[in-house]
Amino acid sequence: MRFASLSLTVFAALAAAGAAQAQTVMRISHPVPTAHHVHKAVEAFKADLEARTKGTMRVEIFPAEQLAKQSENHASVARGAFEAGVLTNFTWGNTIPEMNVLTIPYLLTDLEKIKKFPGSPAAQILEQALAAKGVKNLAWFYTTRQSIFTSNKKPLVQLADLKGLKIRGLSAISDTGLAAVGAAPTPTPAPEVYQALQSGVLDAGLTDVSAAVSRKFFEVQKFGTVAPYFAVYFHMFANPAWYNRLTTGEKDAMAAAVKKAEADMIGLTEATAEAAIKELPQKGMTIHMQTPAEAATWKAALQKPVIDAFVKAAPQNGPKLVEALNKL
Repeated sequence: MRFASLSLTVFAALAAAGAAQAQTVMRISHPVPTAHHVHKAVEAFKADLEARTKGTMRVEIFPAEQLAKQSENHASVARGAFEAGVLTNFTWGNTIPEMNVLTIPYLLTDLEKIKKFPGSPAAQILEQALAAKGVKNLAWFYTTRQSIFTSNKKPLVQLADLKGLKIRGLSAISDTGLAAVGAAPTPTPAPEVYQALQSGVLDAGLTDVSAAVSRKFFEVQKFGTVAPYFAVYFHMFANPAWYNRLTTGEKDAMAAAVKKAEADMIGLTEATAEAAIKELPQKGMTIHMQTPAEAATWKAALQKPVIDAFVKAAPQNGPKLVEALNKL
């Protein structure tokens, strides 16, 4: 009897080990801190996907560049070092110039249009471009339509206030507008901006209002101008070979979890932005909300140079993307 009992125990242990090995693991790498609302959205996606698959899929999240540097996420996912990554659209820079379309100044800031973006013709063009670079796009997490220009010496209200400033840039394409009005944009990964501002490597910051809170810009910047500058999406992408090995049920669960996460992100982002605009003054930052007249002046000066650079960099898809976003 003791032998039979022992045999059953060993069998149960082996069965449990086999079940554990059969579980599909999805490691997700992203660059933002745990206080950022994008991390909270990824956590909600994890809980939802695991529940929908009844535990056949296990999601492991690695925030704040714990698994890989922001610049390494694409190559790592493409070669299968881990299963998924989350990046901002503009992080792709010149690798996929089409991804800069969302950061054309004052082009996509209407909330109703933003809600329509996932699944739209514009999103489909971008997903095809991502596939050509070896990754499968899974989700579009709307992150902001309200940027904040931060500084220490004076508020950045007029275009002339930007002249000569070493400001955080995003990509060579999106930075052409800032350069056109005399600023000196320097593309800087988000995790490095705080230190660059603190040390004086940068005179001014540019980020979304929520990140200004989660990354504690208020500790190193006195002034902030909130503007409907452009939309930013963090998007989640996966290794295609890994995705193709998922069962039909797992793919269906993934699609449902993604759809819910994208929809929930709208409310989460808007609420987080509203809270950030209230919190930054409480933390000591003087906030200026860009007026419609100021926004029109900035748009007139900044948008055309960026569109020109964008279309030059993406001559085939660029015009189609601008038109598709205007039609949303």
